[in-house]
Amino acid sequence: MTNEKKEPASLSEKVSKLILDDNNKTSATVDSKTISDSIAGSTSTTTDHPDSISESQVAQQVQNQRQQLEGNNTSASSNSSSSSSRISAIMNKSKIISSRKAGHHFNQKEHSFWDTQPMPHEAMGTSVETPMHSAIVPNKPKSSLRPEPYNMPKGFEWSNIDILDPEQLDEVYNLLTFNYVEDDDCMFRFDYSPAFLTWALTPPGFHPQYHLGVRSSKTKRLMALITGVPATVRVYDKLTPMVEINFLCVHKKLRSKRLAPVLIKEITRRVNHTGVFQAVYTAGIVLPVPVGSCRYYHRSLDPKKLIEVGFSRLSPRMTMARIQKLYRLPTETSNLGLRPMTPEDVNSAHELLATHLEQYDLVVKFTPDEFAHWLLPRDGVVSSYVAVSEETGKVTDFCSFYFLPSSVMNNPKHNVMRAAYSFYNVATSVDLKDLMKDALVLAKKENQDVFNALNLMKNNCFLEELKFGIGDGNLQYYLYNWACPAMESEKVGIVLL
Repeated sequence: MTNEKKEPASLSEKVSKLILDDNNKTSATVDSKTISDSIAGSTSTTTDHPDSISESQVAQQVQNQRQQLEGNNTSASSNSSSSSSRISAIMNKSKIISSRKAGHHFNQKEHSFWDTQPMPHEAMGTSVETPMHSAIVPNKPKSSLRPEPYNMPKGFEWSNIDILDPEQLDEVYNLLTFNYVEDDDCMFRFDYSPAFLTWALTPPGFHPQYHLGVRSSKTKRLMALITGVPATVRVYDKLTPMVEINFLCVHKKLRSKRLAPVLIKEITRRVNHTGVFQAVYTAGIVLPVPVGSCRYYHRSLDPKKLIEVGFSRLSPRMTMARIQKLYRLPTETSNLGLRPMTPEDVNSAHELLATHLEQYDLVVKFTPDEFAHWLLPRDGVVSSYVAVSEETGKVTDFCSFYFLPSSVMNNPKHNVMRAAYSFYNVATSVDLKDLMKDALVLAKKENQDVFNALNLMKNNCFLEELKFGIGDGNLQYYLYNWACPAMESEKVGIVLL
């Protein structure tokens, strides 16, 4: 067996660290009133707009929501595949949160930014009725939203990023390459290719104003970034337009400027002006308060290389020859009809996935065009394979994975570790375990070194048998400004990049 080193598995982990860093520093750049102008309305100060949301009003709204969350958890759990699901939360006068979900102990820590956001947590103040399965703070008319961008610290300015412009795309690539997610020991760093970034940020109906940068006023160099893409998300039985937030990145030299809260406030303001008031995002740490928690698992495809780069190591009684034999895969798939998906397969495959996702409680409702964008194969970005019934011509089985390599630093033999990430998978004519074994074979054929998967949807049924090793961290799922019960990982049906 191997002991696996922690790779930067969550793309949002750096985001969380930035916000926590900002909470623990003092600066005149952003004062403590960041909350009153946040995502659930993005209003300006009360003197500017009488209908704006104050910090105390947000606190009042979220207090009652948490009480309902606790009261409804038992009934929600009985409808889940796991009867042990529940969250209980107690906040004392110091606003320290203690939560438990499915036996996992949540962090006890004050989050000065998130504690006052319209999230499903307890807050100080008089409770105001907030129904479950609805916005915590009601959507606001455009006339009551802040019309102008938030002020930047002296020497910096807002910049709309045109991701379709090669020069600006290259700027985004360089900012993320040297300032985004890397492991704690600085051995691995995510390497988002320009093709990956274009794919991630330009789905059908994307809003250019959701690609927000900060530049140096003097040099015009890109120094910070936050992005969002639109998505129609179903949470339990409610379908809601949302934005998926990703790529919050601040240049390492500017971490003391507390830019992260300003970036969040400004993209919130822009999103609100398009009529959207909810968001979905993930983070590698516990903030107030997750709607679900999933675990990363890793399956070695090239164990020798993973050991050489320091991602894995041999246990005392294991030899290199034995570890390679342990993880050896067939050279061909068991389903000989499995082939790359083509545009002609989109309608049938889209219907198959849409039907499959109906059993989960947190999903994206893809249109056929969105499905084609996210899942048609793109070289070096995403691969999708289908099996088609000879009798009906319909897609019966579908597997997919996207590619996110990591740069390997200070290694004399290797400079890249290639990782495939499980995306969406549906099996109807074969067992899901067999389909995913074929997915491992296909990823290996595409020269991937490791295959990563979360324990969401039905993934638990194959992780152990296919020799996935458990990761050392959880990926938390969050819904901004939306009240609903928490859910078990197997009821999560959305995969965020």
